[in-house]
Amino acid sequence: MADVTATSTVDTLSDQENHSEPKRPTQKRKRAASKPRARVKAAISVIIPIRNMAEDVPQMHAALTEGLKAYGQPYEILYVDDASTDATWQELQAVAKKDKRVKLLRMRSTFGESSAFDAGLKHAQGEKIIYAAARVRVNLAHIPKLLQKLDDGHDLVVAWRHPRQDSALNQRVSRWFNRLVQKLSKLTLHDINSSVFVTHRYVLENITFYGNLNIFIPILAAGKGFKVTEEQIEQLSGSFRQSKYVSEYIHRILDIIAVVFLTKYSKKPLHFLGFVGTIFTLAGALMSFYLFIYRILGIGPIAGRPLLLLGILLLVIGLQMISIGLIGEMIIFTHAREIKEYNIETVIGE
Repeated sequence: MADVTATSTVDTLSDQENHSEPKRPTQKRKRAASKPRARVKAAISVIIPIRNMAEDVPQMHAALTEGLKAYGQPYEILYVDDASTDATWQELQAVAKKDKRVKLLRMRSTFGESSAFDAGLKHAQGEKIIYAAARVRVNLAHIPKLLQKLDDGHDLVVAWRHPRQDSALNQRVSRWFNRLVQKLSKLTLHDINSSVFVTHRYVLENITFYGNLNIFIPILAAGKGFKVTEEQIEQLSGSFRQSKYVSEYIHRILDIIAVVFLTKYSKKPLHFLGFVGTIFTLAGALMSFYLFIYRILGIGPIAGRPLLLLGILLLVIGLQMISIGLIGEMIIFTHAREIKEYNIETVIGE
């Protein structure tokens, strides 16, 4: 009897548990339904440095979102206001209130597009990075054309502004600049300095840029062995800044020299400085030797002759350049393990 009673008691408790069990999943489903959905991580991050372009913000944002929605991957847009003095910041705030995929950064002072890009990159989530300086006024609805070429196997795609809508002076300067860069870098692109490109995050993590070197990111990437190409994109009409100051051209030339040196001679400075220094030293030595023989043979006096001054000057400059190259070699030798000059594309078997 005790066994029967115990069995019936257990059965009764089991029945009570079975009758009350269906209520629990309902409560769990209600709690699960009340949880907010997790935000999808952006696959694409768009970084746009902008300054004093308040009137263009709504139209620019509308064109950009149109193109990104057509591409079909999760995205975020980072506007970096480089200390605008007009209503640009207020316009960006209005856009951010309507579009939750927009992030805003405001610089305390005007630091330039390279600093704005670096700041935006540190706050970006996506593995695909789109950089588009607002000042160049390209049709951002055509960004998917660049992304498609990136998906075809390239590492970086530069926007080629075509047709150009800016001033004739800007176009002439741009053509001169691109031809000079092509000859020095051996990279054939029509619009290297368009300030609009699409790339993967791993490309930017393998190159170093600072100052105004953001313009030369395609060259720096090609120097590391990445596949760089270009794609045409429409440039919109509007007001453009004129390149009319001599200091700008001097800075551009110095930047080009810096980029060529960094991409080709960063780990062998003596090859660059030593080559030029050797030419100067030999030329100065030959001039000085000629004047020495000239004076020893009594052909005539050499005091005050321009050739004497030129020979000594070349000799001193040449020896100084060789010495600087050797100092550079010693610095590179000391920090050689910290410098990564190569880039590996694929590793199989690890």
